[in-house]
Amino acid sequence: MLTPIQQNFRNAMAKLAAGVNIITTNGTAGKCGITATAVCSVTDTPPTIMVCINKNSEMNPVFQRNKRLCINVLSAEQVDLAQHFAGFKGSCMDERFEWAVWHEKHDPTAQPSLNNALANLTGTIVDMRDIGTHSMFLVELDDIQVSEQGQALVYFSRQFHTVGTSE
Repeated sequence: MLTPIQQNFRNAMAKLAAGVNIITTNGTAGKCGITATAVCSVTDTPPTIMVCINKNSEMNPVFQRNKRLCINVLSAEQVDLAQHFAGFKGSCMDERFEWAVWHEKHDPTAQPSLNNALANLTGTIVDMRDIGTHSMFLVELDDIQVSEQGQALVYFSRQFHTVGTSE
């Protein structure tokens, strides 16, 4: 049961519009992905981003052990993928990576990056800290791909929405 301040915090955070991302990893600990909105730019020197993942997630230790990940910034057309990787659709992890939505890479340890994402940000986890219910990962980026087209997918008031122009 949540305390009143915890419930108010969750309600307030539901009013904070956030970009929707699928965070993926591949390495010796396995391949997995998760939908996340707790992603934030930290600095451009060196390019570093923060990603937060619930400590109770079965995928958290996979990210920690692999130490590499890709932040796939979703376009509005990828809402179905967001729902699958959030666990709303009942698909298993292996099935999600068999779909023809991924860049083909010949390196078996390459990080999974989505075709048609607004951006693919790949890097190495350089610092990890547990704060309350979540692990915070600081990721130094070494590969950044950006699309020139597409509308953004955001999460606001516990629903997915489209933002931007399609130009």
